[in-house]
Amino acid sequence: MTDALADPHYRPFAVPEPGTPREIVILGSTGSVGTQAIDVVLRNPDRFRVVALAAAGGRAELLAEQAHRLGVRTVAVADETAVPALREALAAHHGAGAALPEILAGPDAAAEAARMPCHSVLNGITGSIGLRPTLAALEAGRVLILANKESLIVGGPLVKAIARPGQIVPVDSEHSALFQAMLGGARSEVRKLIVTASGGPFRGRTRAEMADVTPAEAMAHPTWDMGPVITINSANLVNKGLEVIEAHLLYDIPFDRIEVVVHPQSYVHSMVEFTDGSTLAQASPPDMRMPIALGLGWPERVPDAAPAFDWSKAATWEFFPLDEDAFPSVALARHVGTLGSTAPAVFNAANEECVEAFRAGRLSFTGIMDTVARVVEEHGTPAPGTRLTVENVLEAEAWARARARELAQASEEARV
Repeated sequence: MTDALADPHYRPFAVPEPGTPREIVILGSTGSVGTQAIDVVLRNPDRFRVVALAAAGGRAELLAEQAHRLGVRTVAVADETAVPALREALAAHHGAGAALPEILAGPDAAAEAARMPCHSVLNGITGSIGLRPTLAALEAGRVLILANKESLIVGGPLVKAIARPGQIVPVDSEHSALFQAMLGGARSEVRKLIVTASGGPFRGRTRAEMADVTPAEAMAHPTWDMGPVITINSANLVNKGLEVIEAHLLYDIPFDRIEVVVHPQSYVHSMVEFTDGSTLAQASPPDMRMPIALGLGWPERVPDAAPAFDWSKAATWEFFPLDEDAFPSVALARHVGTLGSTAPAVFNAANEECVEAFRAGRLSFTGIMDTVARVVEEHGTPAPGTRLTVENVLEAEAWARARARELAQASEEARV
């Protein structure tokens, strides 16, 4: 038996009978992962049925359209002020006199939706606000299809304390790849996890050459179409650092056995090296619908979830070592992951604030990591034996956000 959160050798403990659609709740339905998940569901109505949707509330029209097309029973929004616009949009889509879905609103709405009766909860929320819905889904006994890496990173011990083997199936392309490749051997036979990175738009540049990068340049990812925070995190490889912490927590592999390599084509999503010298790689065209569909359907695959390779065409796949001088984010993430306790929450929260400051022109691109590193240093080493709670995670995040804003403002004033 293993305490690993995501173990492909365990099967979900409640699989519906053949021919019965799997009931799913989608959190973050109007975001990138959520919209692609809905695409998978709509193309497979015999396999999946969405019973509830949750979103921030800023895209009420899209949320109402999704609710109507899927025929959901419940819609949840974090922003209570979005309810009138959402109710109006729902009425327009459903028609006069039609019964409307139940509306949940407020900061706990997504967590309430995650507790609803269903088979699986897809958490596609961006940011550490996904922690409470993650815990709610696990406590309710749902299979958690996890795209919200931040909830695991900031609350790893809390999540590990309640998750049962086989209860979490990862959706990040890298962790889905590791999940699949690990089917090739026993856990004891794994020597190393190899997480691939595209290198982002600034691959090959030195730190000095990235000093004057603009937000528009950072948003021009060469491979993936994602939200602004994730895209900028991919440009400076913060995202890869977060993924290293996530891989450590999901698969119980020490940090010194998790390696990052740069693979510009983004065809090999990650690899597992075994003790006999064999390396198994999971490869597919860069399309998030494949790992999303695997999460929705696990332990079965969804046919034609995404395009496959055309092996009749010549192609070259390249791999390069990570330049840690130009991209120090991965090393810093390993450091905070090793510290544990609230250190990962501080790292993540400070980074989110710094990304917003960069997008607003208050902080330079390289200043993001400089500021995050300083916040982490000021936070210090957590006291031995400190028990992690949701409350002290939120407290640490609040401090980190405030301190990051102060430092970003000081940096802006110094540049002016």
